[in-house]
Amino acid sequence: MYTTTICPYCVRAKMLLKKKGVEYEELHIEGNRELMREMLERSRRRTVPQIFIDDYHVGGYDDLAELNAFGKLDPLLGLEPHEEPDITQEEPDIT
Repeated sequence: MYTTTICPYCVRAKMLLKKKGVEYEELHIEGNRELMREMLERSRRRTVPQIFIDDYHVGGYDDLAELNAFGKLDPLLGLEPHEEPDITQEEPDIT
């Protein structure tokens, strides 16, 4: 994950990954022209964070959060899918 120290979206991305128990590599681009050039080449974007899972370019925090909301992040991270409770089932009649 390419980041800067004062980026609030970087903080959110790191919090989401920590919550999932995932380790990540943080590459601070501020003051490092080579890392910035690398990020631009790999992502074609100038904003941070730029998140990669292996060689897959996720994008920024909003992209990461969207993958998570639609249940697509865990498989990318190699995490076991967790089952959501089925709220469409009717509750038994207890009269």
